[in-house]
Formats: sequence, C-alpha cells, structure tokens
Amino acid sequence: MFEYSASADLLQGRVILITGAGDGIGRACALSCAAHGATVVLLGKTLAKLEEVYDQIEAAGHPQPAICPLNLETAVEKDYDDLADQLFDTFGKLDGLVHNAALLGPRTLLDSVKTGAWLQLMQVNVNAPFMLTKAMMPLLRAAPEASIVCASSSVGRKGRAYWGPYAVSKFALEGFMQVLADEQDGTSAIRVNSVNPGATRTAMRAKAYPGEPPEKNPEPQAIMPVFLYLLGPDSERVNGQALDAQQGCP
Repeated sequence: MFEYSASADLLQGRVILITGAGDGIGRACALSCAAHGATVVLLGKTLAKLEEVYDQIEAAGHPQPAICPLNLETAVEKDYDDLADQLFDTFGKLDGLVHNAALLGPRTLLDSVKTGAWLQLMQVNVNAPFMLTKAMMPLLRAAPEASIVCASSSVGRKGRAYWGPYAVSKFALEGFMQVLADEQDGTSAIRVNSVNPGATRTAMRAKAYPGEPPEKNPEPQAIMPVFLYLLGPDSERVNGQALDAQQGCP
C-alpha cells in the first residue's frame, strides 16, 4: 500500500468535489475526506446512494456535505457551468476535485465494440472530466492551493487486449492529467495527478473479473492514503505524477 499517515485535521477547511461519490472508491474517498475535516461535495447519478453517504457523514459529526445529483452520461456544458455557479455562491472556492466516476464498458476485441457503447463510455470517462474541470477552474484558482486527482488504471498506462474503450479512456485521462499539470506548472497553485487504485473490492472489479474471489482484494477504504496525500498540503509540490495506491498490484 501507499505509505502515508494523514493527520486528523489534514483537510480542515477544504472543499472537495468527488464524482461517483455514491459507491465504491468514490464513497470511500468522500467518507475519508470528511473524516479528515473536509466539506465534501457528493456528485453522482443515484440520489439515494448519495443520501446514504450524506447521512453517514452527518451521523459521524463531520462537516456537512453537499449533494449534487448529476448524470455524467447526459450532462451538457450548461449543467457543469450551473454547478460551478452554485458552488461558487455556496463556498467561493474548490480545494480538491476527484475524477472517480467511470464506466467499465464492453470487454472485448476493439473491432467488436459497438460505436454507441464506445461513445457512451467516452462521454463519462473522458468528456465529463474535461467539461467538469473546465467549469471548476475558476473555483480551483480561488483556493490557496488546489488538487485535481484522476482515478486511472493499470490498463491506462499499458494497454492490454480485450480491455476495449475502458483502457483507451484511461490513457486519455492520463494524457489529460499530464497536459493540464504542465499547463498549471508555474502558472497557478493547482496541481494535477493520477492514481491507479489497483485491484480493489468494488462492483466494477467484480464485473471485470467475475471469477475472482472478491475477498482477495482490499476494501476501498484501504487505498485512501494516496488520495488523502494528494488532496492535502503535503503534496503541494507534487504535480503531473502517476501514482499507485498499491505496490505491485494491477
């Protein structure tokens, strides 16, 4: 695992937006950030799941989160701009943005992938992070220092057969991270990095590896140290890096 011990108040006073916050790694990230003092903006398409995370954070006595239901598959530029306006009116800044939401899509030969499935996946995994980041840049620049974290994958760093549009989308996200990080280097206090979570006990992992015993993989909460590190002040000078949540785990 990524070695990092976060202080209890690591994210005190910070506002962090997390996509796909209702389940899996996004949910664990939201709970972990809130437990370390952040005000978390929960973004996802399923309101009931977001409300469960909201209630858990409130019950624990952490800063009151915000819920932002949004379907990344159908959202258009105006939706992201409206969200940015709402967050600016409420918080005036954004200290962290975690691009976690993603579709797995068809795992098959590329020439067997239907065009509609390709476009649907690219909309969620690539276009949505671009549009959301673009809309949030003024809020991120308003923070003393801000962090963008892209949840990547090992197949977004080395292509593997049958991983289809998912692998291609993660390569695109890595490229997006590198370009944006280079643009912000020396021009703003925004840093941009990616994280490969590795094998984690999530619904997406179970779908990708139906024959794999889920208990062999760590729970999402176990890989949070790298996310906390990148979202907190200790990574202030870390930019354009592709990090792994787990060592030696694809």
